[in-house]
Order: sequence, then C-alpha cells, then structure tokens
Amino acid sequence: MAGVADVRRRVLMISGAIDAVDYDVSVSINLPEPGRWQIIKSETNLTDQVWVAMQVTTDEDTVFVDGGETMVMSRQFRKTFLTPDQRRLTFYDGEVRPGEAVLKVFEIESEGRRPAYAHARYSPVSADSAEKSEDLLQEMISNGMPQRPVIEVIVPVTVIG
Repeated sequence: MAGVADVRRRVLMISGAIDAVDYDVSVSINLPEPGRWQIIKSETNLTDQVWVAMQVTTDEDTVFVDGGETMVMSRQFRKTFLTPDQRRLTFYDGEVRPGEAVLKVFEIESEGRRPAYAHARYSPVSADSAEKSEDLLQEMISNGMPQRPVIEVIVPVTVIG
C-alpha cells in the first residue's frame, strides 16, 4: 500500500491490495498535519471470496466526518451506515468479486498526525441460505463485524501541494 497527501486540498489517496482472508487490516498513516482529511481508498480483492460489506473502524483519536458537503461513498456499495459515535463506517448493498478493485471515499477528523483505522470485510458462507446471509449482514451492520486477528500496515505517504 502507498499513499499521497495533497496538503492544499486536504486529500489523502491510498491504494493497495488485500489478500488476507482470516485477518482484518489495520492501516496507520503519517499525515503531514492533524485535522480533517478526505480519504480516497482503492484496493484490490486478491482473495477467493466475494466481499458483500466492508467496515472501517477508527482509532480513539479519529472520527468520521458526516453531514454537510462530506462525501461518503463507494462505487461498489450503494449504502453506508455510520455509528452515532462516528467511529465505525460500514459500506454494504453491493459486492466486490475476486480480482476486482473497490473504491471508497470518506472523511476523517484526526487529533494526531498518525491516525489508524481497521478494515474488515464480510463474505457470506456458501452453506448459508440467502435469508440467513442477509440476517447476518444486517446484524453486522448494526453491531459491527466480529473481531478477528489484525495485520498492521504502516502506509508510506508522499506529500504534494
């Protein structure tokens, strides 16, 4: 994974790939300065599973920005859910197949220069019925995805602007 920070526009672009099936990925970034940043995140699904939801959870010094002119979207998912404490954002109602890229856009407000956020993905179990998979997905949207072991990644950031 690699990132580019445009200081003038307060935009951070991060790209990479995920091939971990049984792990969540915790991403630490070195921001040029704390504050509000728009994150544009692109990653490729290198697993053999279809992702039908993605969850992003921030550290204790970072929250997602919501409302106003804030853009929170994904090309692959039609819906989002943000918890009232603004620390967990879930993208759902779509899919990312193996080999496909996913694009997510959201904004964070960080008190520090090194925020961290974790990415989790949900893939339905093939043995589950469509109804059971939908019930599990709705439960995960409401309550968060179950905790799994985490792979920590420090993303190098090139500063421009």
